[in-house]
Amino acid sequence: MATHKIDRISEDVRRELTDIFRMLKDPRITGMLSIVHVEVTNDLSYAKVHVSSLEGFEAAKGAVKGLKNASGFIRREIAHRLKLRHAPEFLFVADDSIETGAEISRLIEQVKKKDGGHEEL
Repeated sequence: MATHKIDRISEDVRRELTDIFRMLKDPRITGMLSIVHVEVTNDLSYAKVHVSSLEGFEAAKGAVKGLKNASGFIRREIAHRLKLRHAPEFLFVADDSIETGAEISRLIEQVKKKDGGHEEL
């Protein structure tokens, strides 16, 4: 398959997963969960989903456990919504990129306060 088709399917899966995550009632899956990246294999048999939480890496790990428990429901919903004959098997991975980004922003703000707010370019 062409890579543009895989990219399109990956983006469609990401969009639909965002909506499906809101429907899930598992307490481990919080509203502060974000999908960082979706990688779908060329044969559409697997999809690796990187998820991150604003509440930290430990919350993301807990959410991954909840998502693994709900993977059958998620797979069925994706197949139905995207009209796929064979829905990919989902592999959820905890990612700390949001937490890292927030930490970098906090450090930049500290430097700005320490510098007195002066910017030199």
